[in-house]
Amino acid sequence: MPMVCLSDFEAYAKKHLPKTTWDFFAAGADEIHFRPRMLRGMSVIDTRTMLLGTEISFPVGIAPTGFHRLAWPDGEKSTAREQSLGAMKTCYITSTYSTCTVEEIAAAAPNGFRWFQLYVHRNRALSEGLVRRVEAAGFQGLVLTADLPYTGKRRDDIRNSFQLPPHMTVKNFEGVFEVWEMIFCTEYGLPPNSIDPSINWNDIYWLQSLTRLPIIVKGILTKEDADLAVRHGVQGIIVSNHGGRQLDGGPATIDALIEIVDAVQERAEVYLDGGIRTGSDVLKALALGAKCVFLGRPALWGLTYKVNEEIWDSKTNKQIKQKKPQNVFIKKTLTFKAII
Repeated sequence: MPMVCLSDFEAYAKKHLPKTTWDFFAAGADEIHFRPRMLRGMSVIDTRTMLLGTEISFPVGIAPTGFHRLAWPDGEKSTAREQSLGAMKTCYITSTYSTCTVEEIAAAAPNGFRWFQLYVHRNRALSEGLVRRVEAAGFQGLVLTADLPYTGKRRDDIRNSFQLPPHMTVKNFEGVFEVWEMIFCTEYGLPPNSIDPSINWNDIYWLQSLTRLPIIVKGILTKEDADLAVRHGVQGIIVSNHGGRQLDGGPATIDALIEIVDAVQERAEVYLDGGIRTGSDVLKALALGAKCVFLGRPALWGLTYKVNEEIWDSKTNKQIKQKKPQNVFIKKTLTFKAII
């Protein structure tokens, strides 16, 4: 069956992934209509834009999602590699919960444009060391996730007794914990209560003291928090509800976007993730003031599609037939024209 839109890749991934993996990835607005203008001169089309001074080929990036090796054996290295190829250069936000290290990801795509998404650990020295590694590896932005003081109650993960497979780890923290701590590690690969729930706005200043990288805050849904973010010196805001995985009853990101853009007044760049599946979704977010949108789950659907076209021996964890996964989740589905 030809794959012509993101819902095709989503359906394929649901069919071919183990149920526990699918439920982990997929756990989970008002209709917005266009007001089209005509005869505006469409002979020259240019989808390029700038993110904090770096040019990307079009305003769609890859949002941070964890555990890419659940979908494709090469994991985040393949995501980074394909994101940086040819005319499709865009921004990839690498997750703290990656199954490859930041150094491995950087080496896989040395010319790629990457930001790093950070959860602050209770042991601040671990987070400080990770921030310094990220900067040394050539990442160009630090994305602080603000909406996860505690992990949400993900019922499907509980029903499925979700656990990372034994051969996968959160590679950025490999070897930093005592053996006894790892005996009691959670389903997400780290000891329980690892994330620091005390994080607050003053920690923006702490991060600024550690790095020269621009700080972007992810998880903002109100104009009040958007104003606080700008006042604390962040350069970017990602309007995000964590893919609907954290807070029941929160707003759709496209609905929250309007008041946040109005509150920020171009004092920082505003981006959006959540619910983007078509070029029309991209267009609506840009028309409402987002500088760029980010896709999370569709990247995983694309990785899943390619892994099932390969021969992979899961027992030896060695790829028998080597072939690069293509960035199909963007190349085939999000070609759009222009915004007037």
